[in-house]
Amino acid sequence: MVKLTLNVVMAERNITSRELAAAIDITPANLSILKTGKAKAIRFSTLAKICKVLDCQPGDILKYIDD
Repeated sequence: MVKLTLNVVMAERNITSRELAAAIDITPANLSILKTGKAKAIRFSTLAKICKVLDCQPGDILKYIDD
């Protein structure tokens, strides 16, 4: 399973969900789906925008967990 640890990086960068959603041009509801782990997929373009705004690498917000 791959888990998003977006909350952790957002907290480290001191950015709110509303600020991040606006910066990457998605709705706060869709960002919430990503943050809670309910998303089944994420577009590379969205991932790239998140990484640019948070100044991080994909591996900083994606974690593999062995079932």
